[in-house]
Amino acid sequence: MEKQQLREIQAPLKTKYIDDPGSASVTLRATGDLGKGIACKVKTGSGLAEAGLHPASGGDGTQLCSGDMLLEALVACAGVTLGAVSTALGISLRDAKVSAEGDLDFRGTLAITNEAPVGLNNIRLTFTLDTDASKESLDKLIELTERYCVVLQTIKHPPHIAVTSELRFKQEV
Repeated sequence: MEKQQLREIQAPLKTKYIDDPGSASVTLRATGDLGKGIACKVKTGSGLAEAGLHPASGGDGTQLCSGDMLLEALVACAGVTLGAVSTALGISLRDAKVSAEGDLDFRGTLAITNEAPVGLNNIRLTFTLDTDASKESLDKLIELTERYCVVLQTIKHPPHIAVTSELRFKQEV
């Protein structure tokens, strides 16, 4: 996509959101159903993704690990944002790769010790770029990509999360 084409696509959206700020607020949703064994089937835009235990916590490796999925979401968002920002800035990229790594101590999730945290820590996001752009342009590209990447900003600045439950009982007839 070219810079002008991106501007033409986004211009009416920006105008709409300026004129009606409430219209810019969208609720994203994800749902899942428990599968056989210890698994959760999550509906995605391209089908079902089945998550299960990571091999380091007892899984057999045939199902997706939700920790990996979190890093994959980070890479996907950072990659799309990088593409949009490079287009908007007119920076030509011959090739670009985005990778993420995160350390996880399974002693926490397996309740072996309270001293080990549950969850990923020390996440590393890396951009490998093939371009003739100047260092100043690349610094701006990465700065803006980081600033506008939804998943990265959500991880860096966690939102308030409300956890609720609903109990449903079958009535016997």
